[in-house]
Amino acid sequence: MACVLLFGASGSVGRFLLPLLTPVHRVVAVSRSDREGWLRADLNAANVAWPPAEIVISLGPLDAFAAWFERNAQAGIRRVIAMSSMSVDSKADSPDPEERELAARLRDAEARVMETSRKVGAAYTILRPTLIYGAGSDRSLAPIARFARRWRVLPLPLGGTGLRQPVHAADLAGACVAVLDNPATYAKTYALGGGEALPFRTMLLRLRECAGGHALALPVPSWLLRGFARWRRGTRIGPGTLARLRASLVADNSAATRDFGYAPRPFTGADVLPE
Repeated sequence: MACVLLFGASGSVGRFLLPLLTPVHRVVAVSRSDREGWLRADLNAANVAWPPAEIVISLGPLDAFAAWFERNAQAGIRRVIAMSSMSVDSKADSPDPEERELAARLRDAEARVMETSRKVGAAYTILRPTLIYGAGSDRSLAPIARFARRWRVLPLPLGGTGLRQPVHAADLAGACVAVLDNPATYAKTYALGGGEALPFRTMLLRLRECAGGHALALPVPSWLLRGFARWRRGTRIGPGTLARLRASLVADNSAATRDFGYAPRPFTGADVLPE
């Protein structure tokens, strides 16, 4: 059984991936908190005795993993799977400087993972998912769904005409397994979206399923959203978010379908907040 070092095991994708890996691999799941059977360690720590691993999977912050990989590159590592984001492209030209910086940081981290993989002779695959849902822990759809469930009101930003392609975390976990020992996926980067592309408004309306179908759709003008963002600093509603309401953020799944049979499910609002 190959040893798999898994970063981000407690995240949305990791909770679906871990049970898929453990029957066939010896998995060392890493966490910064105490979890029975897991390795308690900080990815950024310099004094950790990391176990030898043939396979490394990163599901957390890519820049932190790229730095770890550069520090801990081992000749025994033969396979690297790293989760990035479609934000590499969608936020590259954002009016928000913080989002542009994020896109640049992700692209740089991808390049560093590729280069380190080449140095140690490891085969890498980088995955760029769209909007992730399915574990109730995402910071995009889950907060809106909880608001609708609690207050029976679903805010609908006016002008939200762009397409969205939310992808279930379990489908991304399946993708990690599908590429693991698949030479067709080596040294490649894949955009991974969900099973259907929906107008932004339609996607949000499906979140009413989390409230039993009983949530009043409330149109919200963009000027009100901008005012709310200025009033409540720290909110995720920034100038880049508003600018993308009319933009279509979808992935071309054809390469992933061709190379490893990727077939994600359509979007179901009830899955955003699983019971």
